[in-house]
Amino acid sequence: MSNTLIEEQTFSHIDFVKKGIGKANYEYCHFQGCNLANINLGHFNFSECEFTDCDLSGAQLVNTGFKSIQFKACKMLGLHFDHCNTFLLEMHFDSCQLDLSSFYQLKVAKTHFLSCSLKEVDFTETDLSEAIFKDSDLTQAVFEYSTLNKTDFRDALNFTIDPELNKMAKARFSKETLSGLLYRYDLDIS
Repeated sequence: MSNTLIEEQTFSHIDFVKKGIGKANYEYCHFQGCNLANINLGHFNFSECEFTDCDLSGAQLVNTGFKSIQFKACKMLGLHFDHCNTFLLEMHFDSCQLDLSSFYQLKVAKTHFLSCSLKEVDFTETDLSEAIFKDSDLTQAVFEYSTLNKTDFRDALNFTIDPELNKMAKARFSKETLSGLLYRYDLDIS
């Protein structure tokens, strides 16, 4: 692992696919409008960084550290967050497209997914305690043997969750979204 430390820098509209990106520890950096699609970010460390309007689709995340990271309006298709370094892993997502990504077996309690597209995301065996899914589309997202205690689904869209397969103590739902919990019973809810 490189000991290079890059602090408090802004990277604006850089195509790292063409330019390349140095393996380092990035702290308090802001990536704005950057292309990181399909880049190998394995063994990189990002702490207290913000990614805004970036494309990280298909990036390799083997042992990547994401500590207190904000992703805003980013395209992040098919990412395997389950390959990340789990030490102090903390991420929040606002208006991001995370379709086909995986959080398999991660502890990402208190994560905020605000106005995100989470279609076909794998949350199998994921600890999402106290997470918030506000105005996020969970079409065909997989929740199996997940911990959803105190998770807020009141404004989530298109989810299907089997309460018999998940830990859901004090999870929050609105009356309008209850059909997402009862789908397996083939009920007609009006």
